[in-house]
Amino acid sequence: MDNVPLMARITVDPTVCHGKPCIRGLRYPVEVLLGLFAAGMSAEEILADYEDLEPEDLRACFVWATRLAEVKSIRVFAA
Repeated sequence: MDNVPLMARITVDPTVCHGKPCIRGLRYPVEVLLGLFAAGMSAEEILADYEDLEPEDLRACFVWATRLAEVKSIRVFAA
């Protein structure tokens, strides 16, 4: 699956939200939208609350999170 068009929806601008990854230059950080999903909101509820978001924006958040989770190995260090 080609996720390049979705990834283009994620923008990083040092003048917007302190440089955090956001949706299409809007002030919706990816981490906030993922947090709404984690809190139990559905895509429909999020889209209803944030009318300038599009379904593809939410899919882009999941692609972003998937890319961040792609690790080769995890090392556990003693605390």
